[in-house]
Amino acid sequence: MRETTRVQLPAGVGERFEVFVNGVQQQVGKDFRREGGELVFERNLAREGRLGFWRWLSLFLGVAGTYRQNDSVDVVYEVNGRRTVAAVLPMRVERS
Repeated sequence: MRETTRVQLPAGVGERFEVFVNGVQQQVGKDFRREGGELVFERNLAREGRLGFWRWLSLFLGVAGTYRQNDSVDVVYEVNGRRTVAAVLPMRVERS
C-alpha cells in the first residue's frame, strides 16, 4: 500500500517558497511536488495529536515519555516583500 501526505498551503503562497520538514529543507521534485494549493509528499508524515488523560498523566508523573511520530512542515514565502513562515499546516495521509 502506497502512502502520500498532502499539506495545505496557506493562501497567498506564490511560485517562490521554501519547505522544511522537521527543520530540514526539502527540494521540489525530489522530496515533494506542488499540486495547486497543496504540497504532496510520497511518504507518511504525521502529527502526534492530542494526548489522552492517561498518557498526559504518565508524562506528568514521569512514568513514560511520548514517542509517537510528530512531523512539522514549515513553508517560508514572501508577502508584500516580507518573509513569512507558516507552520502547523493542515495535512492528510492518503493510502492507495
